[in-house]
Amino acid sequence: MSSERPPAGSGSDRDYDDDDLEAFSDTEADYEDGVLGVSDLLKGDVKPRILLMGLRRSGKSSIQKVVFHKMSPSETLFLESTNKICREDVSSSSFVSFQIWDFPGQIDFFDPTFDYEMIFRGTGALIFVIDSQDDYVDALNRLHLTVTRAYKVNPDINFEVFIHKVDGLSDEHKIEKRRDIHKRANDDLADAGQERIFLSFYLTSIYDHSIFEAFSKVVQKLIPQLPTLENLLSIFISNSGTDKAFLFDVVSKICIATDSSPVDMLTYELCCDLIDVVIDISSIYGLTGSEDSSPYDKDSMAIIHLNNTTVMYLKEVTKFLAIVCFLPKDSFMRRGLIDYNFHCLRNAIQEVFDVRVKVQLNRKLLSRRRWSKVTSASSIPQ
Repeated sequence: MSSERPPAGSGSDRDYDDDDLEAFSDTEADYEDGVLGVSDLLKGDVKPRILLMGLRRSGKSSIQKVVFHKMSPSETLFLESTNKICREDVSSSSFVSFQIWDFPGQIDFFDPTFDYEMIFRGTGALIFVIDSQDDYVDALNRLHLTVTRAYKVNPDINFEVFIHKVDGLSDEHKIEKRRDIHKRANDDLADAGQERIFLSFYLTSIYDHSIFEAFSKVVQKLIPQLPTLENLLSIFISNSGTDKAFLFDVVSKICIATDSSPVDMLTYELCCDLIDVVIDISSIYGLTGSEDSSPYDKDSMAIIHLNNTTVMYLKEVTKFLAIVCFLPKDSFMRRGLIDYNFHCLRNAIQEVFDVRVKVQLNRKLLSRRRWSKVTSASSIPQ
């Protein structure tokens, strides 16, 4: 497979205009002379970027709308094709904080018009979406070109491949598609001598919870506190008699962390459904009428008894985060112990957050000092 730039006229490499460059305006100066830009110095924290890439009509915009805008899958049928780069800040909680850049499939970002090195330099994860119901030969060619160029600029990027629109495929056909795409993509990298590039593959659809589960795994890789959070949840379940515990972002239904025990799809779906029930019922009956009221607050809680003697227990951690536990009905009889352990867990999570704030403040002070030295040096007459 060739890694050269596609020839002029292939695709629609000129179907964009200068407005597309506006998406890069805030970051073009971020790395000038190896020093971050002024805006990021004042923020003290540079958000990691997640790039959504793929060919046209592969489902990139639909994924973003369903996961982060609560759009129903049926409504995505009326979305117009993206014709310019769309950037969105996702800062719904202390742990979910990043930017999503949605790239139109017709844009050739290796064109000299774009500084592709700047694009990939600040990227934490690159999600490449492949339409499983279409001929994906061209998609695999673009995937290979994209990841090899990106790896040269930033070897720390997490490369994620969403094999999308699998809702219309049988389970056997899904496995076959994943095996074929996995083999072709890795064979192309091996032929190019790029065995060090690691690709993660996910079967996704906006019509079930697979897209939320896949995005959760992508986001978790961008959370430096993940090992600490997983360890806290494992300690919690071992001391509370619970079978499983999840830390969820209630806005996006992204799983921030879970304990060390295996996760099955059904359990994840039940968690998402429980969060939807809590938010929907609270929106109807829980609002106080004040302008500052929220359907989810410190008093939010839910208990659901399943018909298999299992209890689902949701408790608020922060105004954006919730713990969802699965435990036997017998263990739930010791609810006082569970609530006490939850209180300890909540305080521990808060301490993790406090440490992160301190680190960000230290980075902010250090960046200001570096910027002050640079500006002082540049003002000295030569």
